[in-house]
Amino acid sequence: MTDTTTRPTTGEDRAGEAGKKLQDRRGTGTPPESRGRTTIADSVVEKIAGMATREVPGIHSLGAGMARTIGAVRDRVPGGGGRSGVTRGVKVEVGERQAAVDLDVVVEYGVSIVDVAGDVRSNVISAVERMTGLEVVEVNIAVDDVHLPDEEDETGGTEGRVT
Repeated sequence: MTDTTTRPTTGEDRAGEAGKKLQDRRGTGTPPESRGRTTIADSVVEKIAGMATREVPGIHSLGAGMARTIGAVRDRVPGGGGRSGVTRGVKVEVGERQAAVDLDVVVEYGVSIVDVAGDVRSNVISAVERMTGLEVVEVNIAVDDVHLPDEEDETGGTEGRVT
């Protein structure tokens, strides 16, 4: 008759097993940049798209109607919070490898809306793809208003006035 004894596994044994599993996953032949996962938040892509849109000549501002007016006032109030001015008028959907961008813009009077929209698309796609590595599948642009040269800004032109 043979006696067999089993001993309970210890923390050291488990650590050794885990180390072997990690060693198997590491793959010494794989490049360092592919060892892990990068997640990019929607808000990051919104900021990039918002900045890229504002860089295009002919864009006066982003955002639609009353939201733009309220946002402009909120930005001037200390601690106003809410959505930052950079992302107002920008919505994105971000997947693992792709992103879609929706923009609400106000253009300057006299510019070709078709040309400005094309320039915005090019600039947004270039900036988002370069900075994030995501493929931008679409950039939808809604032109909500035209800013006339003699119009006051969204805040009603009361900046600096005491009432």
